[in-house]
Amino acid sequence: MDKTAASSLSRREFIRQAACAAVGTAAMTCAIRDLRFMNAAVAQSNITDYKALVCIFLAGGNDSNNLVVPTITSEYNSYAAVRTPVLALPQSSLLPITPSNFDGHDYGLHPCCPQLQNLFGQGRLAILFNTGTLVYPMTRAQYQSGSVARPPQLFSHADQVTQWQTSVPDQPALTGWGGRCADLLNSVEPAAPISLSVTLAGANTFEVGNMVSQYSVSTGGAVSLQGVSGARLQALTNILGLPYPNLQASAYAGVAQHAIHTGALLNSAILNTVDPSGTKQFWTTPFPGSGSFQVVTPTSGAKFNSSLGPQLKMIARLIEAGSRAASGGGFGMLRQIFFCQVGGYDLHSGQTDQPTGGSVLNGAHANLLAELSQCLIAFQSAMDQIGTLHGDPNFAQRVTAFTCSDFGRTFPANGQGTDHGWGSHHLILGGAVRGNKTYGTFPTLTVGGPDDTSTGRWIPTTACDQYFATLATWFGVDSSKLTTVFPNLGRFAAPNLGFI
Repeated sequence: MDKTAASSLSRREFIRQAACAAVGTAAMTCAIRDLRFMNAAVAQSNITDYKALVCIFLAGGNDSNNLVVPTITSEYNSYAAVRTPVLALPQSSLLPITPSNFDGHDYGLHPCCPQLQNLFGQGRLAILFNTGTLVYPMTRAQYQSGSVARPPQLFSHADQVTQWQTSVPDQPALTGWGGRCADLLNSVEPAAPISLSVTLAGANTFEVGNMVSQYSVSTGGAVSLQGVSGARLQALTNILGLPYPNLQASAYAGVAQHAIHTGALLNSAILNTVDPSGTKQFWTTPFPGSGSFQVVTPTSGAKFNSSLGPQLKMIARLIEAGSRAASGGGFGMLRQIFFCQVGGYDLHSGQTDQPTGGSVLNGAHANLLAELSQCLIAFQSAMDQIGTLHGDPNFAQRVTAFTCSDFGRTFPANGQGTDHGWGSHHLILGGAVRGNKTYGTFPTLTVGGPDDTSTGRWIPTTACDQYFATLATWFGVDSSKLTTVFPNLGRFAAPNLGFI
C-alpha cells in the first residue's frame, strides 16, 4: 500500500473511531462539526490590528419601549394611550434625537439618558430597532397560524438568555457565538498570554467555545491564588485515598500554577491604570461606582452605587493592557472579547414610582437607564484616553460595545410594571459605529397591530443572527466563515445590517 493510500486510510480510520465513540447521531454530528470548525479556524490568520468586542447584558429583559419613544404627535398619542398612567413618559420630557437617515419618524430617548443623546449626536452610537430571537423571518399571520417555527420557550428568561448568547434558537447549542468567534480567531495569536474571552460576570454561555475557555476576572483584577505545595496536594490525595504522587495531582498542580502565573501577569499589566494616582498614572476617566462617583438619576436626584461601572472600568483597563505591546508590559493581543452584566431589568412591578404616588419619570427603570447612560459615556471616554496614551488617534474605532437582553417587555403595563416580551431595541457604541442613525424597523405601537403577537409583544423584524453577524464581520470573521458561527444566518435576507 502506498503512502497516500495509507494516509487516507489513517484519516478514515480516525473518523470511523471518532464516530464509533460518539453516543448517538447528535453527538456524531457535533464531532464532525467541531472538526470542520477547527479546519475553518486555521484559515483565519490574516489579522494584524487590535479589536475588542464588549457585550453588555441587561439581565431580566429591558423595557426598550421606554428607552426610545416616537415623538410625532399622532404616534406619541398612540404610545401614551396604552402606557398611561403607569408607564407613559411625558412628551416634553423626552430627549430628542435626529437620525441622519430619517425614516419618517421622530424619536426621543428616556429623560435619564442625556449621555446617550450626546453619543448619538456625535455619531458614536447607533440604535437597532425591534431585534430578537428568530428561527425564520416571521409575520403576525405566520405567528398566529403556527405555519413558521418559533423560537422554543418564548418569554422564558433562561431559554431566551441562552438563545441570545448562542444565536442558535432551534437546536441545542454547545457553544456561544462569542466563543465560536474566539475559536475561529484564536489562530491569529496562538501564544496569547491570556484568553481571548474575558468575563467580568462569571461563567456565561456567550463565551463558551470548543477551544477557547473564558477567563473570569473580578472588578479588582485577577483573583489571586496561593501556591500549590506538595504537602497540600499530598493531604488532598490522602483524603481521596489516592497514592501520591499521581497524574491527577500533577495535572492539578500544573493548572493551578498556570492560573497563578496568568493572574500575576494580568494584575501587573493593569497596574498603570490603578486609582487614584501614581508616577505611571494616566487614568482620569471617572466611572460610576460608589463613593463620590455614584450614579445620579437626573429626574429624581437619586444617588446609588453602580455594578456596571466597575465592570466596564476593568474592561477598559484590560483593553489598555491587551492592546499594549508585550515589550511595553502589555499582552500584545490582537483580539479580545468581553462580557459584563447588570441585573434588575425584570420589572413586573416598581418600574416607575407613579403607582405609589410618585412620578412616572422616577423608579427602578429610570435608575437603570441612568446607570447605563452614564457608564457608556465613561467607557467611550476611556477609549479616547487610551488612544491618547498609545498615540493612536483612531483607537476608539478598535472597540465596539453592544447591548443584549433576555427580551423586550410588553407594551401595555401589567399592574405596576411590564411582562415578558419579545423584540426590543439595542445600542451599539464605538468609534467604528455608523452612528447618529437608526437601523431596523420601528414597530407599529398598536396592540393587535401588524407587529404584535396579540398582547403587545413585538415580533422581531431583525434577527439576533443579523445583529451579531454584523459585529462578527467587523471583528474579523471572514464572510465565508459566518455560517460556521451563525448556522441559521442564510435564512435572513441581510447578513450585514451596515451599522459598523
